Amino acid sequence: MKMAIMGAGAIANKMAATITKMEKVEAYAIAARDKERAEVFAGQYGFARAYGSYEEMLEDPQVDLVYIATPHSHHYKCVKMCLEAGKNVLCEKSFTVNAEQARELFSVAHEKKLFLTEAIWTRYMPSRKMINDIINSGVIGEVTSLSANLGYELSQVKRIWDPKLAGGALLDVGVYLVNFARMVFGERDAEIHTSAVFKNGVDMIDNIDMIFPDGKTASMQCNVHGVLNRAGAIFGTKGYIEITNINNPEKITVFNDRYQEIASYFPPEQITGYEYEVEACVRALENGALECEEMPHEETVRVMEIMDGIRKEWGYEIPVQE
Repeated sequence: MKMAIMGAGAIANKMAATITKMEKVEAYAIAARDKERAEVFAGQYGFARAYGSYEEMLEDPQVDLVYIATPHSHHYKCVKMCLEAGKNVLCEKSFTVNAEQARELFSVAHEKKLFLTEAIWTRYMPSRKMINDIINSGVIGEVTSLSANLGYELSQVKRIWDPKLAGGALLDVGVYLVNFARMVFGERDAEIHTSAVFKNGVDMIDNIDMIFPDGKTASMQCNVHGVLNRAGAIFGTKGYIEITNINNPEKITVFNDRYQEIASYFPPEQITGYEYEVEACVRALENGALECEEMPHEETVRVMEIMDGIRKEWGYEIPVQE
């Protein structure tokens, strides 16, 4: 599969470093708005083609899959460009800035019979099944609640602090928390209560509480102005699970009801963690599927709807780029 990357920023570099070490994937093309930047990127990672515009890259008939690595604000436009050019797409999270955009893109992809999925890596990682297997084993009893946090000091990252680039904590890190809760408690609607601290016109610190229909609860915080420990915990009637780094689990530890460690698990060694979403794309394309079972279109839309509702509670609307 010949893979192309649209955008040459930090996350594009991470994807490039991943796919150059993968089988079944060729790091084929990079497109940036600056041809020289694209050429430097291509030289660094060994890409066969470097393009100075997105449109030019999309005219290349050899491109099988495009990874969108632009800011959130540009995802809708970039994905639509790819679909109109007949390209399959892996789009970085958050998929779009709102659910309406997501629904439209999936509709276009379905019409054109093209593959499209969201690159939210935690949905594809082996650790997801490891956590679910521990819960399903009954070792911690009936699960009653969870807590999680995710935060980084990102004041030097321009897009994070720019409303026009759909910055803020929710779309960048809060999306992982919403997905984490739904992966543990099931893809069901929940009563949601939130609060946020704003700075420079964007949400800087978000508190999110979710109460599921059966009374299970999730208490979570995300932050783009402070370093959080990225810890997750799942609590049950017979014990609990602690997860070191919910964003890319490093260790999963199980405790009994006497707070004694009874087991620990370590996810397999990885390239960067991005390889799992790419592998899922390869499988889907080989099978002629238009979506990944790990992150169905319906679930991407529902998460976007949840985040739309959270912002509505704050009275905050992200400016939509034309």
